[in-house]
Amino acid sequence: MSLSADVALLGSPKSRWPVAAWIRLRLPHREAPLVLMGSAPPPVPPLELLEPNPVPTDPRRRIFAHEEERPGGWVLRLVWDSEDPEVLEAEYRAPVYGARLAPTMVTEFWTAVRARTAPLGPLSVEAADPRA
Repeated sequence: MSLSADVALLGSPKSRWPVAAWIRLRLPHREAPLVLMGSAPPPVPPLELLEPNPVPTDPRRRIFAHEEERPGGWVLRLVWDSEDPEVLEAEYRAPVYGARLAPTMVTEFWTAVRARTAPLGPLSVEAADPRA
């Protein structure tokens, strides 16, 4: 699935800026709760700061996101999809069109992602692109 298709399925961002960089992180495996009767409860978001972010075209999807404005005029967006509970995506959203981010901006992004995901421990990078 392409990034543009992924982004379309990941809820509605508050920021209208484009994704200038992104990273997909592999979360540690969590055991499903033991259920004696009925169906298992839906997975819980890995970070408390993630809030429900419904998908307008599919209300059954359970997407959770967190957006914060960062110094330097960009927005960090973390997104978690309950249908793929072992993946957390981070986006660098800024008014950057068709240009690569400067190395210092990429470093700021990765530092902010590490700070926000620190409670989860070290995470492996599944995929990343400094320019979406």
